[in-house]
Amino acid sequence: QVQLVESGGGLVQPGGSLRLSCVASGSIFSLYTMGWYRQVPGKQRELVAIITSSGTTNYADFVKGRFTIARDNAKNTVYLQMNSLKPEDTAVYYCKEYFGSGYWGQGTQVTVSS
Repeated sequence: QVQLVESGGGLVQPGGSLRLSCVASGSIFSLYTMGWYRQVPGKQRELVAIITSSGTTNYADFVKGRFTIARDNAKNTVYLQMNSLKPEDTAVYYCKEYFGSGYWGQGTQVTVSS
């Protein structure tokens, strides 16, 4: 079965950086588009960035120029490098594998606060 495990979240000051990781197992990782989403309480989960199997990327407008998505197929891992973090980036961040109906990780909390 497919499993996704996120890590790398935490507390960071405004302007700081974090790198999230998501390790996938149970699928042929290199074949599938991967995405990062985020959610705050009371709001819908929203797309942050995606990366296709060929490495094409796309970003939500609110993170363009600050966040970078990347993948390492040898490690079955997708990353989200987050720079110039703002308080409004505070959320639980989830990775998704676009395989079948889609699979989600358990999420990792990112808190941006002074």
